[in-house]
Amino acid sequence: QVQVVESGGGLVQAGGSLRLSCAASGSISRINAMGWYRQAPGKQRELVAAIFSGGSTIYVDSVKGRFTISRDNAENTVYLQMNSLKPEDTAVYYCNVDVIFLGLLRAYWGQGTQVTVSS
Repeated sequence: QVQVVESGGGLVQAGGSLRLSCAASGSISRINAMGWYRQAPGKQRELVAAIFSGGSTIYVDSVKGRFTISRDNAENTVYLQMNSLKPEDTAVYYCNVDVIFLGLLRAYWGQGTQVTVSS
């Protein structure tokens, strides 16, 4: 079994910063992609950013230049540094981790962490 635990959400004023962390533990041989998704009330969950095992990254257009995703492979941890936050960034942020164990690939989700940006 794999546990995925997020931390770092909270309430911040527009223009402020937050750093989200997500740590995976348990039955892990290797982690492939790690990503952050978000879901605002009444909206579908969307991919915010992802980082692959080789270090390449992708971002949704609305966060480019403001958010930075990074990972610590030794600690099976992924981070999301969020700067210049806007009210429209308000959402529950979820971590997603693609884990390889015994030759099988499976995706795991964290429980979500609330990010609220006030205007």
